[in-house]
Amino acid sequence: MKFPAPSLAAPRESIVPMINVVFLLLIFFLMTAQIAPPEPFEVTPPQVDAQDPAESSFTLYLGADEQLAYRDASGLQNALAALRADHATYCEKTPCPDGPPPVILRADATMPAERLASLLPHFKAAGIAQLQLITIAP
Repeated sequence: MKFPAPSLAAPRESIVPMINVVFLLLIFFLMTAQIAPPEPFEVTPPQVDAQDPAESSFTLYLGADEQLAYRDASGLQNALAALRADHATYCEKTPCPDGPPPVILRADATMPAERLASLLPHFKAAGIAQLQLITIAP
């Protein structure tokens, strides 16, 4: 009895199912990803001539109606308490020999300077050592 010689070529496997899974995962991650947290309200920063970009992961928002917000917390005391908690968490995870990183203040251009200056003691009491005001170059 003669048996046929086995073929040396392995059967071809289709990679189409794997490509389908990769595209489904890509679509899933694109739909669920949040690139940057949304701003709690719209702020129009004042304009300046010089450009020196400020960088920080801690951003306070001060609206035209003098409402202060930080991430999901709004109101002066709530926003500063949430910021203080985030600073403490950040310094637990990352060494902070010079203190926590600077806080960025995105204030509306129509905010009177006197009102902004009256908030500075509250920022100091909350432990904010460095505060950077965001402006827009014309």
